[in-house]
Amino acid sequence: MNCASSPATPGGLPESVRARVDIVTGSHGDPGVVDRAFAGADAVFWLVPPDMSAPSLDSAFSGFSSAAAKAFSIHDVRHVVGVSALGRGTPAAGNAGHVTASLAMDDLIASTGVAYRALANPSFMDNLLWQAVSIRDNGEFTGTLAADRPAPIAATRDIAAAAARLLLDRSWTGAGEVAVLGPQDLTPNDMAHIMSEVLGRPIRYRRQSLDDLRAIQIARGASDPVATGYVDMMRAKDDGLDDGVPRTATTTSPTTFRTWCEQILAPAIRA
Repeated sequence: MNCASSPATPGGLPESVRARVDIVTGSHGDPGVVDRAFAGADAVFWLVPPDMSAPSLDSAFSGFSSAAAKAFSIHDVRHVVGVSALGRGTPAAGNAGHVTASLAMDDLIASTGVAYRALANPSFMDNLLWQAVSIRDNGEFTGTLAADRPAPIAATRDIAAAAARLLLDRSWTGAGEVAVLGPQDLTPNDMAHIMSEVLGRPIRYRRQSLDDLRAIQIARGASDPVATGYVDMMRAKDDGLDDGVPRTATTTSPTTFRTWCEQILAPAIRA
């Protein structure tokens, strides 16, 4: 089942995928769309798309998911896997912008009685692709974390693999989280060093202020609540939001930052 959110279109799917799925076109925030999409489904993968113009983070996450939450019960969906975030139980989670809203969405879905697993994720390696031009042309990437602050970081393909495992083996019950932490914590300076080695040229990290982050988000078309949410989230990350889950064999995912740079970032830079 693929429930596409505008502006995604069926034509964007590879032919090999289109031949294996039933496609329902429309927003999965639309009750009519999810009603059609969930008919006959016993498991759902739930991913809220970014909405830069959302009037509030609650509407972007829980409000957007409310139609699906109702449809889970109507169609007797038994298992749901959702993309969420680290932070539950940490002091920083109460005012962490997008993360706080995502955790509230998890609670909404779990309240329906479905067996639910929230994929609790740190920042994504793949977010660096937004800075590919700056890395290529200026030898620089930016962020708001302190340059020497270690934090988990994960590849989106490992998050997808964790979701697939849960959807293929649905022996689990109740509600809970599955953390995807990547193989090791890295500082921004560590990342700059690895990128430099992989790309064969010096790459540096520049810490930007939260005010600069807010201004960039507004310039990209973010509403005031969304821009504020990004600032609150990144402030919380610097205050330990992503530090609450211990690294174990279960929470560690395989793709190293070096491998990701070799296989994903370097080709993007060359392109």
